Amino acid sequence: MTTLEMLKELCGATGVTGEEFSASEKAAELLRAYTDDVEIDSFGSVIGRIPGKGENCPTLLLDAHIDQIGMIVTHITDEGFLRVSRCGGVDRRLLLAQQVIVHGQKPLVGIVGTKPPHLTSAEETKQVPEIEDIAIDVGYTKEELEELVCPGDRVTYGGDFLEMQNGRVSSKSLDDRSGVAAILYALEQVKGKDLPYNLVIVFSVQEEVGGTGAATTAFRIAPDEAIAVDVSFAKTADLKQQHIPDMGTGAMIGISPILNRGMFDELVDLAKEGEIPYTLEAMGGRTGTNADEISVAAGGVRTGLLSIPMKYMHTPVEMVQISDVEAVGKLIAAYILR
Repeated sequence: MTTLEMLKELCGATGVTGEEFSASEKAAELLRAYTDDVEIDSFGSVIGRIPGKGENCPTLLLDAHIDQIGMIVTHITDEGFLRVSRCGGVDRRLLLAQQVIVHGQKPLVGIVGTKPPHLTSAEETKQVPEIEDIAIDVGYTKEELEELVCPGDRVTYGGDFLEMQNGRVSSKSLDDRSGVAAILYALEQVKGKDLPYNLVIVFSVQEEVGGTGAATTAFRIAPDEAIAVDVSFAKTADLKQQHIPDMGTGAMIGISPILNRGMFDELVDLAKEGEIPYTLEAMGGRTGTNADEISVAAGGVRTGLLSIPMKYMHTPVEMVQISDVEAVGKLIAAYILR
């Protein structure tokens, strides 16, 4: 399976934070190409194990989160509209007039309603609605909706997986299904080789609400080292900061106070030796990724962070470049086999 095909399959699975079942099953299915020792734990995270060669091998944890941002139904109005709240960092600016899918007894196509511009005051045009003020219209009455939808059901963005020019793809949930794909790509590179680590692969849940899936699995596994894989910001037309890289520049190697300096140095050296394209990402504190939770699990874990440059994060049209996903996978494989 190519990286493009893998991304398309992963992004096609629904997995809003707290209800990652479909996405976890798809990721587990793909992971079974590399090990038979795969489980989905009681929290919903996917865990796979590949033993190393020899006795007393250290354990290396590879983590990418499987959940995607979305919304949760809070109630049905008398007029037959759905009110919602956020699951993760949904951008309120983007919601009006969006196509969405309501995951009730069956998937329902909905529209986030908005006033016509003719009826909108000048003051209203300057305001972003609160999440609780938006209304989703699926075309049913309240009575019909109550047969199909209940509070707690999840809502996802609509939209298709798009193949763009120059090896780029656009889709919802590329944060962080592209990280999952990078780890699977790394496993393909080391398949059939003697490994100096016991590998534990985790596709964790609930990253978008604080990394609880990574915290529980890292505590349970207590690895010697870990590499967290996520997405970070790529340069767009409206971003002028010099430290933000362009797409196509390869793996972003993270360094921050919570990340292990030795692992950072080694990842940089391996990228240079292997001629793997990379950029550096320096952060002054927490990283905003699962690396934060993993690094303090159990008695503490030596942790590194690799990220994939992404445009339009937390939107229905997130964009990554396949060569960047593969660069992260190559660097993980080099670290495993060094």
